[in-house]
Amino acid sequence: MYIGIIGRKNDDKITFNKEIIDVIKKYGFTPLGIIVDFEKENEFIKVKPLIDLCSCFILQGGSDYYDIDIEITKYLHQKNIPTLGICLGMQTMAMAFNGIMADIDNHKSDKLYVHEVNIDKNSKLYNIIKKDNIMVNSRHKSYIINTDLKVSGKANIIEAIEDTDKYFFIGVQWHPETLMDESSILLFNNFFSSAKYQKN
Repeated sequence: MYIGIIGRKNDDKITFNKEIIDVIKKYGFTPLGIIVDFEKENEFIKVKPLIDLCSCFILQGGSDYYDIDIEITKYLHQKNIPTLGICLGMQTMAMAFNGIMADIDNHKSDKLYVHEVNIDKNSKLYNIIKKDNIMVNSRHKSYIINTDLKVSGKANIIEAIEDTDKYFFIGVQWHPETLMDESSILLFNNFFSSAKYQKN
C-alpha cells in the first residue's frame, strides 16, 4: 500500500524528509512522493489520480505552504483519507479550516526534547498516547493562532489539532519521526493501522 507525501519546495529543489520515508518503510508501506508545480493553475487535477492511489497521507514539514497544499488537504479530509500533518503539515491542515498563522521566534532548536505539550483528555490524540503531557522537539518559524479544527495539544501555542469524525486526521507541531519515542511510536502505530482499515 502507498503512503502519499507531497514534496516541499526548497529554493530550486523539491525535497522529501528522509526520516519520514524511513518510518513509512519500517511499517512495511511504500512511500509515494508526489511532485507538484506550486505555481501552476489546475495542478490538483494532475495529481489527484496519484493521491487516490494512497492508503493514507503524511503532510511533511517545510518552510512554506501553497494554495495546492490547501486544496490537497481539503480533498484528503473530504475523502476521509487518513492524514498525519507534521510541523508545517499541521499548520496547513489548520489553514485549510479557517486557520490564522503568525511568525514566531525562538522555536527552532536542535535539541531532541525542548518543551512539554499538554494533551486534551477529550481528544483522539489522548486516546492514542494515553498521557496528559509529553515532551517534544521544536523546529518551526510560524505557529497557529486559531482554526476550526479541534485543538488537542497546547503548550504556549497550539501544538496539535484533529478532526475526531475522521478515521485519522491529526496534525502535530513537533517531529515524531525524529523522536521515535514511546508516544511517537503509538502515534505512528495508530496512523498506519488506520491506513490498513481504510483499504480493507
